Amino acid sequence: MKTIIPILTAAVIALAAYLSLWPVPIQPVSWNAPAAPGYTGPHAQNNRLASLQFIDLGTETGPEHVAFARDGKLYAAMASGNILRMNPDGAAQEVFVNTGGRVLGFDFDAAGNLIAADAMRGVLTIAPDRTIKVLAGIASDDPVHYANSVIVASNGRIYITDSSSRFAPSVWGGTFEASMLDIVEQSSTGRVLEYDPAQGKLRTVAKGLSFANGIALSQDEQTLFVNETGRYRVWKIDVAAADLDVTDNSPQARVLFDNLPGYPDNLMRGLDGKIWLGFAKPCNSIIDAMSDKPFLRQMVLRFPRAWWPMPETYGHVMAFTENGEIAADLQDPAGAYPETTAVTETRERLYIQSLHAKSLGWLAR
Repeated sequence: MKTIIPILTAAVIALAAYLSLWPVPIQPVSWNAPAAPGYTGPHAQNNRLASLQFIDLGTETGPEHVAFARDGKLYAAMASGNILRMNPDGAAQEVFVNTGGRVLGFDFDAAGNLIAADAMRGVLTIAPDRTIKVLAGIASDDPVHYANSVIVASNGRIYITDSSSRFAPSVWGGTFEASMLDIVEQSSTGRVLEYDPAQGKLRTVAKGLSFANGIALSQDEQTLFVNETGRYRVWKIDVAAADLDVTDNSPQARVLFDNLPGYPDNLMRGLDGKIWLGFAKPCNSIIDAMSDKPFLRQMVLRFPRAWWPMPETYGHVMAFTENGEIAADLQDPAGAYPETTAVTETRERLYIQSLHAKSLGWLAR
């Protein structure tokens, strides 16, 4: 017994030292997470997303972003780095291109080029002949660290969300690792960028966002809608803003939705003026309880990943109008289709995007 006690004491001291002192890559910033609203009001729990049908994607996973091109084909960005091209019903699937990274969002310009936000490589332009180029000016003295979403305006200018200036997926082992580190740290280094291909210039529209994510343009193209994933909210930001810190209470940036019931991911323009938003995960009370306790957030990262507090799987997408009215809310509390990131809407179908699903879900209209 006399020998066991010193050993146990030493073990406890060693464990305490490890949990307190072992280096972790984050420098957490204290903030006050709002009380989770739950599934009430316009987000009252429902099962409207539980009856999905599926397009088989073979060995592919993670149709994170899907969109139609002028050729009438449906394009889908996959976890493998492939961008698939298929008919609207999923037939005639082919690999359009492999970027060698992970495309999280894309759009098409007037010339038919696919403009991709590749988390591992930056912002790419992919020509109809499948030639891939990194956009000029992106790899500059102030590079895009975490390209997440992109939208192309009618004047050719490209708007990009750079989710984190601290954690690049290419450096930190992938999108999950980089995303988790940024959201846990809460240093709010996310940005909205504008790239002018005519001049080859990149500028910062807005900064100070906790994981800038989905992006969409207003119908008059004077306003950007931007998801701030780490703070459960959606912003309206003037496209004319320049290097604007969203925390400065400027009239050029205002919160459209605050304290949402989950982590908002992608944004997609739908029909009849709607904008669709997907929630990757619901809020988590344990994570929120640590918002004003930076030391605990550091300590959690010293645990094995299996012990980290993770939000439950819950299917949830919603549509809203430009003035902030909720037009639709679809849920699957069972979360059978994981990480519902957004919706691509046609007159016939709603295609449900997903971060990790092994198929492409859809609902008939």
